[in-house]
Amino acid sequence: MLKSIKILFVASAALLAVSCLDKQPQSAIPQQQGMQTFDDAEQTVTGIYSLLKSGALYSGHLTILPDLQTDLVYAVDGYSNTYGSFWLWTIRSTTSEIESIYAALYQIIANCNFYLDYIDRVVAATTDDTKLKDLDTYTGEVYAIRALAYSELLKCYCKAYHPETAKQELGVVLRTTTLDKQPLPRASLYDSYQQVIRDLERAEELLDEKNDAYSSAFVTRAMACALHARVALYMEDWQTAIDYSTELIDSRNFALSSAVSYYTNDMTYFDYMWNYDVATEVIWRIGFTTTSYGGALGQVFLGFNTDYTYYYPDYVPAEWVLGLYSDGDMRYSSYFYTLPTGYSHALQWPLLVKYFGNQDFINNALIYHTVMPKPFRLAEQYLIRAEAYCRQSTPNFSAATKDISALRATRIASGGGINLTADNYIEQIASERVRELYMEGFRLHDIKRWGNLYRNGEGFTRTPQSNSLDEGSTLAVKADNPLFVWPIPIHEIEAPGSLVQPNESN
Repeated sequence: MLKSIKILFVASAALLAVSCLDKQPQSAIPQQQGMQTFDDAEQTVTGIYSLLKSGALYSGHLTILPDLQTDLVYAVDGYSNTYGSFWLWTIRSTTSEIESIYAALYQIIANCNFYLDYIDRVVAATTDDTKLKDLDTYTGEVYAIRALAYSELLKCYCKAYHPETAKQELGVVLRTTTLDKQPLPRASLYDSYQQVIRDLERAEELLDEKNDAYSSAFVTRAMACALHARVALYMEDWQTAIDYSTELIDSRNFALSSAVSYYTNDMTYFDYMWNYDVATEVIWRIGFTTTSYGGALGQVFLGFNTDYTYYYPDYVPAEWVLGLYSDGDMRYSSYFYTLPTGYSHALQWPLLVKYFGNQDFINNALIYHTVMPKPFRLAEQYLIRAEAYCRQSTPNFSAATKDISALRATRIASGGGINLTADNYIEQIASERVRELYMEGFRLHDIKRWGNLYRNGEGFTRTPQSNSLDEGSTLAVKADNPLFVWPIPIHEIEAPGSLVQPNESN
């Protein structure tokens, strides 16, 4: 664990003024003089964790937009136009969220690169064995975080990975040091994913599984394994996905949080996870306090703090999503609740309360709609393994059925058994991913990577619902639409000397 609470690096809006790829760690100390001691290294890692809190990332845009852009929510008539370009599919290379996500991820990469450039001289100057062990842990954390940042860039700004074409497709710019300032083109998709895998393998070597624990706010080996399982699934490396997800599912450190067993008289263990951000199934979360937190994930779904009387949601759940939950599915009451809105049309609709806010934050500081993001939960690992079982060259539908049924048994009062077959598995897994991972940022990439496998590539179609905004409510978007791949920010392409190639959506 980090002993220092000093913040050495602070992200700022000025990141967008020039190319994100050339950003240096923001420090009061000149780069060449920085990170010479153990304390310097510790502060550097603390700064990296601080950057993860950005509202452009897991506590905001990066979590919300990949789902909002699809068919999971509807804009409400009278909404504030927040995220309007994503709802309307009018995303451009100048769209502010496109720029801020890209900039925030490359700022994290720059800080990780700075640490890795100078950690060897810190190790050479350190003689205390305990500190040397801590430095190994910090280095493992940095490799895992860099892998995470690159994986998110690949997910958002690149095409889906297919082994037969990956070497011909564009990946991302692989900047792995702050010492080389030469402009770089985008690497291939294959090489970009290989960089992620190399970083994860190094992280797994350095991180001690003895430090694995649920609801950790620090990167652990378990977090690196969870990311490895996800990346392997995206790479269509089914056996590796199975191996890593199995390691986590079989671990004694984690267990699914029951939605059918009660922690208190009126709160299940699953409810507690969303109300207080602690649960046995949370593999890794972004640590917030009432004095150090990021964005408000629940703001556009609730808007209660507009007048603390009524709710003013910009977006409400799609009717078809609400219909996915059976009567006994306890996730429904954890995620949705019908609340009065302050709009003139007096919309009455189940609103997303999953991100209502950490109850301690509300009670102690009146901070609403702010929760600690949970990028990795054990539930996703069951979904990863089930899909990988089904998509192997020799599918194992029996094993996949057991995984989905095991997950549903902790969510549905009646048990929720299900049977996966060659004819229904992709639709069943897709539906279960929506039910479980609703508004956690997976839908856009899922449709993109499944392509023709899911609904013959038809993507999705929106159908107007009560008081939904007319514009955008009838969109029909096929899975091969270029905007499933976000455009590269225009300032990256037009920066002096830039070699960065655009996407088809640019």
